[in-house]
Amino acid sequence: MYHSKISGLGFYVPENVVTNDDLSKIMETNDEWIQERTGIKERRHVIKGEDTTTSMGVKAAKIAIERSGVSYDDIDFIIFATLSPDYYFPGPGVLVQRDLGLKTVGALDIRNQCSGFVYALSIADQYVKTGMYKNILIIGSELHSHGLDMTTRGRGVSVIFGDGAGAAVISREEDLTKGILSTHLHSEGQHAEELSLIAPGMGKRWVNDIIADNDPNDESYFPYMNGQFVFKNAVVRFSEVIMEGLQANNLQVSDIDMLVPHQANLRISQFIQQKFKLTDDQVYNNIQKYGNTTAASIPIALTEAWEQGKIKSGDTVVLAAFGSGFTWASAIIKW
Repeated sequence: MYHSKISGLGFYVPENVVTNDDLSKIMETNDEWIQERTGIKERRHVIKGEDTTTSMGVKAAKIAIERSGVSYDDIDFIIFATLSPDYYFPGPGVLVQRDLGLKTVGALDIRNQCSGFVYALSIADQYVKTGMYKNILIIGSELHSHGLDMTTRGRGVSVIFGDGAGAAVISREEDLTKGILSTHLHSEGQHAEELSLIAPGMGKRWVNDIIADNDPNDESYFPYMNGQFVFKNAVVRFSEVIMEGLQANNLQVSDIDMLVPHQANLRISQFIQQKFKLTDDQVYNNIQKYGNTTAASIPIALTEAWEQGKIKSGDTVVLAAFGSGFTWASAIIKW
């Protein structure tokens, strides 16, 4: 039996910065309104033709692999988390295998939205712990901007999301006091439609239905979010899953050196920080710069925190996420 560790991290965001003032030119909103409700000042949007979900993931992966010290030939498996794949099928995992020129390793795509990266981390952890694989590449990448309703009608959702990708290499660790100590995964599908994108989908409206109706007021193919309901559930589930991870490892809140929450809303992160009485040095937030990048949010924030020296060897790092599904998850890592 082994532990697994994060041996390399990397992230990529498009160069195109979209500020709140930029959005105010195309919809009825303003910087004060957006910051007050979300904490977001700006986000990155892909310029059409310059990037895809896969290409951003590949760029982040190259950095993570280089930092890990393993070769491309050492990568045994790929796990790709996204809600915005290049194609309805196939998923982007196989496109990463192709574009990185990896061996014919397995590629798994997972659809757990905001908690997707932690789910990917958990799956990789199990594979490495059992000895099946030695080095696994996991990616969280999202291209939201092409699928948002960038009008006043859609502003409640569209101002929140940004594009970007983060990646990590998960490798074998023989020191059982280090690495990923535990992961904790949950779901509550009874609230699935409270944060969802219904069409195109085989359940209610597929492409032929949308084309046949040709209804300019059809909003089923734009994301929907019951914001207040999501917020109320998020703060509860964040707290629960963080405590679950700490208790599973006989740790206290005071043992947390760095909490990296999913960057859903700065108000959620601040609520959790205040509840657990954590200092600003114990919580890393970057939603102000990038918006909510869903499955990419935790790896982007984790990479930035590590690059800035906020995560050091021996630190106890907690990852936590809540999102569409409803799904939520946490991971406890001894760096």
